[in-house]
Amino acid sequence: MVDSIQLAARIRARSVEMSHAAKAAHLASALSCTDIVTILFHSVLKLDPHNPQWDDRDRFILSKGHAASTLYAALAYKGFLTEADLETYGHKGSLLEEHPSPKLPGVEAATGSLGHGLPCGCGMALAGRINSKEYRTFVVMSDGECNEGSVWEAAMFAAANRLGGLCAFVDFNKWQATGRSREVLALDPLADKFRSFGWDVHEIDGHDHKKILDAVIGVSVNRDKPTMVVAHTVKGKGVSFMEDDNNWHYRIPTAEEVQLAKAELGVL
Repeated sequence: MVDSIQLAARIRARSVEMSHAAKAAHLASALSCTDIVTILFHSVLKLDPHNPQWDDRDRFILSKGHAASTLYAALAYKGFLTEADLETYGHKGSLLEEHPSPKLPGVEAATGSLGHGLPCGCGMALAGRINSKEYRTFVVMSDGECNEGSVWEAAMFAAANRLGGLCAFVDFNKWQATGRSREVLALDPLADKFRSFGWDVHEIDGHDHKKILDAVIGVSVNRDKPTMVVAHTVKGKGVSFMEDDNNWHYRIPTAEEVQLAKAELGVL
Protein backbone atom coordinates (compact mmCIF):
# COMPACT_ATOMS: atom_id res chain seq x y z
CA MET A 1 0.00 0.00 0.00
CA VAL A 2 1.20 3.51 -0.77
CA ASP A 3 2.67 5.28 2.25
CA SER A 4 1.12 8.46 3.60
CA ILE A 5 3.86 10.78 2.26
CA GLN A 6 3.43 9.45 -1.27
CA LEU A 7 -0.34 9.61 -0.96
CA ALA A 8 -0.27 13.24 0.20
CA ALA A 9 1.89 14.15 -2.81
CA ARG A 10 -0.54 12.38 -5.16
CA ILE A 11 -3.55 14.09 -3.60
CA ARG A 12 -1.88 17.50 -3.88
CA ALA A 13 -0.99 16.87 -7.52
CA ARG A 14 -4.54 15.74 -8.25
CA SER A 15 -5.96 18.88 -6.62
CA VAL A 16 -3.73 21.04 -8.80
CA GLU A 17 -4.84 19.18 -11.93
CA MET A 18 -8.50 19.40 -10.95
CA SER A 19 -8.29 23.13 -10.26
CA HIS A 20 -6.80 23.73 -13.69
CA ALA A 21 -9.23 21.48 -15.57
CA ALA A 22 -12.37 22.81 -13.86
CA LYS A 23 -11.16 26.41 -13.58
CA ALA A 24 -12.03 26.06 -9.90
CA ALA A 25 -10.65 28.27 -7.13
CA HIS A 26 -9.57 27.53 -3.54
CA LEU A 27 -6.56 25.44 -4.54
CA ALA A 28 -4.26 26.80 -1.81
CA SER A 29 -6.91 26.03 0.82
CA ALA A 30 -7.08 22.44 -0.42
CA LEU A 31 -3.30 22.05 -0.26
CA SER A 32 -3.04 23.27 3.35
CA CYS A 33 -5.27 20.52 4.75
CA THR A 34 -4.01 17.70 2.53
CA ASP A 35 -1.78 16.08 5.16
CA ILE A 36 -4.60 16.02 7.71
CA VAL A 37 -7.06 14.49 5.24
CA THR A 38 -4.40 12.05 4.02
CA ILE A 39 -3.63 10.65 7.47
CA LEU A 40 -7.30 10.32 8.36
CA PHE A 41 -8.11 8.39 5.18
CA HIS A 42 -4.84 6.45 5.11
CA SER A 43 -4.52 5.40 8.74
CA VAL A 44 -7.51 6.34 10.89
CA LEU A 45 -11.01 6.20 9.42
CA LYS A 46 -13.02 2.96 9.44
CA LEU A 47 -14.88 3.04 6.12
CA ASP A 48 -16.31 0.57 3.60
CA PRO A 49 -16.55 1.86 0.01
CA HIS A 50 -18.76 -1.13 -0.85
CA ASN A 51 -21.20 -0.09 1.87
CA PRO A 52 -21.00 3.73 2.20
CA GLN A 53 -23.91 3.82 4.68
CA TRP A 54 -22.45 1.15 6.97
CA ASP A 55 -23.88 1.95 10.42
CA ASP A 56 -20.55 1.49 12.20
CA ARG A 57 -18.42 3.60 9.86
CA ASP A 58 -16.46 6.53 11.22
CA ARG A 59 -17.91 9.85 10.13
CA PHE A 60 -15.79 12.45 8.35
CA ILE A 61 -16.94 16.01 7.65
CA LEU A 62 -14.92 18.45 5.58
CA SER A 63 -16.41 21.59 7.06
CA LYS A 64 -14.15 23.76 4.89
CA GLY A 65 -16.03 22.52 1.85
CA HIS A 66 -14.11 24.77 -0.54
CA ALA A 67 -11.24 22.25 -0.20
CA ALA A 68 -13.42 19.60 -1.88
CA SER A 69 -10.77 18.53 -4.39
CA THR A 70 -8.68 17.10 -1.54
CA LEU A 71 -11.66 15.16 -0.21
CA TYR A 72 -12.54 13.79 -3.65
CA ALA A 73 -8.98 12.59 -4.26
CA ALA A 74 -8.95 10.90 -0.85
CA LEU A 75 -12.31 9.23 -1.57
CA ALA A 76 -10.86 7.92 -4.85
CA TYR A 77 -7.90 6.47 -2.95
CA LYS A 78 -10.34 4.62 -0.65
CA GLY A 79 -12.34 3.27 -3.58
CA PHE A 80 -15.46 5.43 -3.28
CA LEU A 81 -14.67 7.15 -6.59
CA THR A 82 -12.74 6.36 -9.75
CA GLU A 83 -10.16 8.39 -11.63
CA ALA A 84 -12.82 8.90 -14.29
CA ASP A 85 -15.09 10.42 -11.65
CA LEU A 86 -12.38 12.90 -10.67
CA GLU A 87 -12.21 14.07 -14.29
CA THR A 88 -15.78 15.36 -13.94
CA TYR A 89 -14.99 17.69 -11.01
CA GLY A 90 -16.76 21.00 -11.40
CA HIS A 91 -18.53 20.00 -14.61
CA LYS A 92 -22.21 20.68 -15.17
CA GLY A 93 -24.28 17.75 -13.88
CA SER A 94 -21.40 16.13 -12.02
CA LEU A 95 -21.82 14.94 -8.44
CA LEU A 96 -18.31 16.26 -7.79
CA GLU A 97 -19.33 19.84 -7.21
CA GLU A 98 -16.97 22.57 -6.02
CA HIS A 99 -18.39 22.04 -2.53
CA PRO A 100 -19.23 18.50 -1.39
CA SER A 101 -22.75 17.13 -1.30
CA PRO A 102 -24.05 13.99 0.46
CA LYS A 103 -25.45 12.89 -2.90
CA LEU A 104 -21.89 11.56 -3.38
CA PRO A 105 -21.00 8.25 -1.66
CA GLY A 106 -18.61 8.86 1.23
CA VAL A 107 -19.75 12.45 1.86
CA GLU A 108 -21.66 12.84 5.13
CA ALA A 109 -22.87 16.43 4.89
CA ALA A 110 -23.21 19.33 2.49
CA THR A 111 -20.57 21.88 3.46
CA GLY A 112 -19.21 25.15 2.24
CA SER A 113 -21.34 27.51 4.26
CA LEU A 114 -18.73 27.82 6.96
CA GLY A 115 -19.46 27.05 10.59
CA HIS A 116 -21.81 24.13 9.92
CA GLY A 117 -19.42 21.17 10.07
CA LEU A 118 -18.75 21.15 13.80
CA PRO A 119 -22.46 21.37 14.75
CA CYS A 120 -23.17 18.50 12.32
CA GLY A 121 -20.34 16.52 13.90
CA CYS A 122 -21.81 17.09 17.35
CA GLY A 123 -25.13 15.72 16.17
CA MET A 124 -23.54 12.64 14.63
CA ALA A 125 -21.44 11.97 17.72
CA LEU A 126 -24.44 12.32 20.02
CA ALA A 127 -26.55 10.09 17.76
CA GLY A 128 -23.86 7.44 17.99
CA ARG A 129 -24.03 7.50 21.76
CA ILE A 130 -27.83 7.32 21.79
CA ASN A 131 -27.69 4.33 19.45
CA SER A 132 -24.87 2.63 21.41
CA LYS A 133 -22.46 2.87 18.48
CA GLU A 134 -18.70 3.16 18.82
CA TYR A 135 -17.95 5.04 15.63
CA ARG A 136 -15.91 8.22 15.85
CA THR A 137 -16.66 11.56 14.16
CA PHE A 138 -13.91 13.70 12.62
CA VAL A 139 -14.33 17.28 11.40
CA VAL A 140 -11.81 19.41 9.49
CA MET A 141 -12.47 23.16 9.78
CA SER A 142 -10.75 26.28 8.51
CA ASP A 143 -9.39 28.90 10.86
CA GLY A 144 -11.59 31.48 9.13
CA GLU A 145 -14.77 29.67 10.06
CA CYS A 146 -13.86 30.04 13.71
CA ASN A 147 -15.24 33.56 13.16
CA GLU A 148 -18.69 31.94 13.22
CA GLY A 149 -20.69 31.85 16.44
CA SER A 150 -22.04 28.41 15.53
CA VAL A 151 -18.54 26.98 16.03
CA TRP A 152 -18.43 28.18 19.62
CA GLU A 153 -21.98 27.06 20.37
CA ALA A 154 -21.00 23.62 19.10
CA ALA A 155 -17.79 23.73 21.15
CA MET A 156 -19.82 24.33 24.32
CA PHE A 157 -22.34 21.64 23.36
CA ALA A 158 -19.65 19.00 22.71
CA ALA A 159 -17.93 19.62 26.02
CA ALA A 160 -21.19 19.74 27.98
CA ASN A 161 -22.25 16.41 26.50
CA ARG A 162 -18.81 14.83 26.90
CA LEU A 163 -18.58 13.76 23.29
CA GLY A 164 -15.33 11.84 23.52
CA GLY A 165 -15.86 10.28 20.10
CA LEU A 166 -15.69 13.70 18.43
CA CYS A 167 -12.40 15.06 17.07
CA ALA A 168 -12.05 18.32 15.17
CA PHE A 169 -9.07 19.82 13.36
CA VAL A 170 -8.57 23.51 12.71
CA ASP A 171 -6.50 23.90 9.56
CA PHE A 172 -4.73 26.98 10.90
CA ASN A 173 -3.11 28.30 7.72
CA LYS A 174 -3.32 31.92 8.99
CA TRP A 175 -5.23 33.23 5.95
CA GLN A 176 -8.83 34.02 5.08
CA ALA A 177 -10.18 35.14 1.73
CA THR A 178 -9.38 38.80 2.29
CA GLY A 179 -6.51 38.86 4.76
CA ARG A 180 -4.62 37.34 7.66
CA SER A 181 -6.90 35.45 10.03
CA ARG A 182 -5.51 37.20 13.09
CA GLU A 183 -6.22 40.59 11.54
CA VAL A 184 -9.79 39.80 10.48
CA LEU A 185 -10.76 38.68 14.01
CA ALA A 186 -8.78 38.06 17.19
CA LEU A 187 -8.39 34.27 16.99
CA ASP A 188 -5.39 34.06 19.32
CA PRO A 189 -4.88 32.26 21.57
CA LEU A 190 -6.94 29.71 19.63
CA ALA A 191 -5.80 26.57 21.43
CA ASP A 192 -6.37 28.13 24.85
CA LYS A 193 -9.87 29.20 23.82
CA PHE A 194 -10.86 25.62 23.04
CA ARG A 195 -9.24 24.44 26.29
CA SER A 196 -11.34 26.95 28.20
CA PHE A 197 -14.42 25.46 26.53
CA GLY A 198 -13.55 22.04 27.97
CA TRP A 199 -11.83 20.30 25.06
CA ASP A 200 -8.73 18.11 25.10
CA VAL A 201 -6.49 20.24 22.86
CA HIS A 202 -3.39 19.37 20.85
CA GLU A 203 -1.38 22.04 19.05
CA ILE A 204 0.75 20.52 16.29
CA ASP A 205 2.55 20.96 12.99
CA GLY A 206 -0.30 20.13 10.60
CA HIS A 207 2.10 18.77 7.99
CA ASP A 208 3.84 16.26 10.30
CA HIS A 209 2.12 12.93 9.66
CA LYS A 210 3.27 11.31 12.89
CA LYS A 211 2.03 14.22 15.00
CA ILE A 212 -1.33 14.20 13.21
CA LEU A 213 -1.70 10.48 13.90
CA ASP A 214 -0.55 10.79 17.51
CA ALA A 215 -3.13 13.52 18.15
CA VAL A 216 -6.07 11.25 17.29
CA ILE A 217 -4.96 7.98 18.88
CA GLY A 218 -7.03 8.55 22.02
CA VAL A 219 -10.28 9.55 20.28
CA SER A 220 -12.95 7.20 21.60
CA VAL A 221 -16.58 7.22 22.68
CA ASN A 222 -15.29 6.01 26.05
CA ARG A 223 -13.54 9.33 26.75
CA ASP A 224 -15.29 12.22 28.47
CA LYS A 225 -13.84 15.10 26.43
CA PRO A 226 -13.95 15.95 22.72
CA THR A 227 -10.57 16.42 21.01
CA MET A 228 -9.48 19.58 19.21
CA VAL A 229 -6.33 19.61 17.10
CA VAL A 230 -5.08 23.08 16.26
CA ALA A 231 -2.92 22.23 13.25
CA HIS A 232 -0.49 24.91 12.13
CA THR A 233 -0.31 24.73 8.34
CA VAL A 234 0.87 26.66 5.30
CA LYS A 235 -1.61 27.74 2.67
CA GLY A 236 -0.55 26.23 -0.66
CA LYS A 237 1.73 23.71 1.07
CA GLY A 238 3.83 21.51 -1.21
CA VAL A 239 4.13 23.89 -4.15
CA SER A 240 6.78 26.52 -3.49
CA PHE A 241 5.29 29.27 -5.67
CA MET A 242 1.90 28.88 -4.00
CA GLU A 243 3.00 28.63 -0.37
CA ASP A 244 1.71 31.39 1.92
CA ASP A 245 0.55 33.40 -1.10
CA ASN A 246 -3.10 34.32 -0.64
CA ASN A 247 -3.47 35.12 -4.34
CA TRP A 248 -3.92 31.37 -4.74
CA HIS A 249 -7.14 31.49 -2.75
CA TYR A 250 -8.83 32.32 -6.06
CA ARG A 251 -6.17 31.99 -8.75
CA ILE A 252 -6.31 29.07 -11.23
CA PRO A 253 -3.04 27.37 -12.28
CA THR A 254 -2.03 27.41 -15.93
CA ALA A 255 -1.06 24.22 -17.75
CA GLU A 256 2.60 25.13 -17.29
CA GLU A 257 2.10 25.74 -13.57
CA VAL A 258 0.40 22.34 -13.25
CA GLN A 259 3.53 20.69 -14.63
CA LEU A 260 5.83 22.74 -12.40
CA ALA A 261 3.76 21.82 -9.33
CA LYS A 262 3.72 18.12 -10.23
CA ALA A 263 7.48 18.15 -10.73
CA GLU A 264 7.97 19.67 -7.27
CA LEU A 265 5.66 17.06 -5.78
CA GLY A 266 7.46 14.25 -7.59
CA VAL A 267 4.27 13.16 -9.35
CA LEU A 268 4.65 13.16 -13.15
